[in-house]
Amino acid sequence: MRSILLVTHVVAGTAGLLVGPAAMTAAIAGRRHTGAGRAYLAAVSVLTATAAALVALRPGTLWPFFLLALGTQGAVLAALRAARVDRHVRLLGGSYISLVTALLVVSWGSILAWVLPTAIGTVLVERAAAATGRRPPARTPSRTPTPSSRR
Repeated sequence: MRSILLVTHVVAGTAGLLVGPAAMTAAIAGRRHTGAGRAYLAAVSVLTATAAALVALRPGTLWPFFLLALGTQGAVLAALRAARVDRHVRLLGGSYISLVTALLVVSWGSILAWVLPTAIGTVLVERAAAATGRRPPARTPSRTPTPSSRR
């Protein structure tokens, strides 16, 4: 059971790391609801669910990673509701920094793995957010039929 959870967790994390840049690029351009954004949300959701299950199997050693996963999931969900593009970019960027941090902590096992992604990522995310200004996010057209299209 643990092996299946771990493989699913790694696949979801890899997917998040791969599609995250496309989701953030769309957010910076003002296009919020893209396929990449949906894929990123799905990857982070699976990552969080498998993190919870893995922590349940080894609560004494893995609980800090579950807190990281919860924060990442919270940032992605908050980004969906952000009223301005700069906030949307900051939340998505912060969630991506969390993914990179988790990857490096597991790979390196060093305090630098906790510090470097935040130090470098925060500067990059702030630059991107500043470039977007404070404009409201683009909205996708509603799929609700209009009265004239119900014939």
